[in-house]
This record gives sequence, structure tokens and C-alpha cells, in this order.
Amino acid sequence: MQIGIIGLPLSGKTTIFNALTRAGRPTGVGGAAKLEVFTAAVNVPDPRVDTLSKMFNPRKTIYAQVRYSDISGSEREISAQGFSGQLLNTLATMDALALVLRAFDDDTVPHPDGSVDPERDLRKLESEFILTDLVTVERRLEKLQEGIKKGARDRDLLQRELPLFEQIKAALEAERPVRELDFTDEQVRALRGYGLITLKPALIIVNEGETPWPTSITSPHKRTDVVKMKGKIEAELAELPADEAAAYLADFGIDEPGLIKAIRSSYKLLGLQSFFTVGEDEVRAWTVRAGATALECAGAVHTDIMKGFIRAETVSYDDLTRLGSLAAARDKGRLRLEGKEYVAHDGDIMHFRHSG
Repeated sequence: MQIGIIGLPLSGKTTIFNALTRAGRPTGVGGAAKLEVFTAAVNVPDPRVDTLSKMFNPRKTIYAQVRYSDISGSEREISAQGFSGQLLNTLATMDALALVLRAFDDDTVPHPDGSVDPERDLRKLESEFILTDLVTVERRLEKLQEGIKKGARDRDLLQRELPLFEQIKAALEAERPVRELDFTDEQVRALRGYGLITLKPALIIVNEGETPWPTSITSPHKRTDVVKMKGKIEAELAELPADEAAAYLADFGIDEPGLIKAIRSSYKLLGLQSFFTVGEDEVRAWTVRAGATALECAGAVHTDIMKGFIRAETVSYDDLTRLGSLAAARDKGRLRLEGKEYVAHDGDIMHFRHSG
């Protein structure tokens, strides 16, 4: 899972990146002169992994990971109302976007528009994204119509795509992001490769100062969520040992680190869940889409396991921790053999029987 962090100038997106990743990147004024992408991987905090690790005492404990990318220079292009091909290509590689909104006052770094207004900044970001997608869709519609008119070899495919892009164009012209629309699996496949920005899930991060900024921002669209973070404080505390940081978070009235809130929201937006593999060698969390089958879970571990899949030995996390061991779960009939069509649940512990 890779999430691109973007925002308007002086929104504090690099500060948020540091708070989420402990990267310690220098924060500047006004954004970078050129587009650069800085990426850091972060372990997904999951107390279930900790519990399983204590149960099996493995040589290795491996958490699921999320990758955050600070897209440096994007704020300059957004502010200038012009998205370069490089920026569009970068955004296309992201699974979701984190939109950072400034909700703090700082006399040493005044807001470029003269006043702090997160609602206005969100409208500006959304408008720029919608406009950019509209240009992409209009170009595709022209090619579709031209291909149909000239009797292209793939005319049937073009005729199926035409109403889809006409529907998307109508939504964008009504200032609705593409993520608000409902698509079939076939339509989703057809849209891959076009890099539509507003099709991606969006995590709105309200970057507050020490004093909460009054804002009425809520999740305005489907596959959108809002998280509030005290970016500067959490970036500073990210450099401290975990026990010290927890004490300071409580002092600032932060009940839960922004990282945990951001990851939880990201999983929900992207429709993801975790399953686990356990043993003396390794306890590991794996990330799959919600509704993934046992065969797909096997593929997440290794393609060879997927090809030679026979059965998946499966027990729920709750049953395993309640009964205390895999042997006890087997004796009580809670350790089951499931076929390739079995739909995995969040927290399943799985061991794959396979040939080869």
C-alpha cells in the first residue's frame, strides 16, 4: 500500500510525512524547485502481531507495512494550476492520496492566501484534481469517438467504453470526483491506466497546531476520510522513544498517534484487511483486499504456493488466542481445512498446504 502526500504550499505536508514515518526530512518554505518523491516504509501497528509473537516466540516477527511518499514540488504545480506529466505519472502509481490541509497559524510562516482556511484549501485542491481529470477524460472521449467513426478494429470495445467515459465526464462537470461513482469490475479494469486522480481514495489530513483550529471538514465523498493531526508536535515526538512519546502525547491531549489513525483510515478506504502466518521461524502479517479468497491469500505469500494450492489450514485469531495453541484449536475443531474459494476474514491465521 503506497500513499502519496500532497498539499498546497506551506500546508506542512513534509511535517506530516515526518510524523508518519520518522524520516526527519528538512522542512522548507514554499516547496521544492523540482518534483521529487521521498518514500519511507512504516510498520503497521497491530497488537495481534505482538500477541502471536509472544505465543510462538519466533526468530522473526514481521509486521505489515504501508509506504508514504512525500511528493516534493507538487504544491508548486498545484498552486500554479498546471500538472506536469511527471506529477501525473507519480500520482498514478499511488494507491491513495493524503491531502494535507493547513489548520494552524504561524506568524513566521504566513499562509500564501493571507488567512488560514482549510475548507477553502480543500475546495481548491478538489477543483484542480477534477479539472485535471476532466482534461484526461475529454481526450479519451475524442479518441473513442474518432475510433468508432473510423471503424477501428476494436470498435466493440470502444463502444462499451464510450458511455462509461460520458458518465465520468458528466460527474466531473458537476464537480463530483470519480470515486463517488459505482463501477462494475469490468469498468474498473477499463479505467486502469488512465491515472484519474479523483478515482483514488483520499485521506484528508487536517494539520493542526497546539490549539485545535475550528473547522467543519467532514468526509465529503465516498472513499474519503478525515484525520486530524498536530503535525509539528507529532513530528517532534516521533524522534523520541515510544514510552517517552506516549507520555508527551497525553500531555498535549493526543489520545492516539496520528500514524495509527491514518493507517486505520487508509485500510478502510482501500478495503484492506490482514491475515497472519505463524510458526517458530516467523510470525508475519499480510495485507490483502477485504473479501480475498484463500487462493489469493496464498498468492500474497508466494506465487508458487498459489499455483500448487491444496488446502488452507485456518483458525481465527480470537479462537487461537482463546484456546492457547494450534494443537488445542485442532482438538476443539476450530482449526479447519478450507478450499481455494474460502473467503478469508480479517485476523485469520492460515497455513497453506501446497504441492511443489
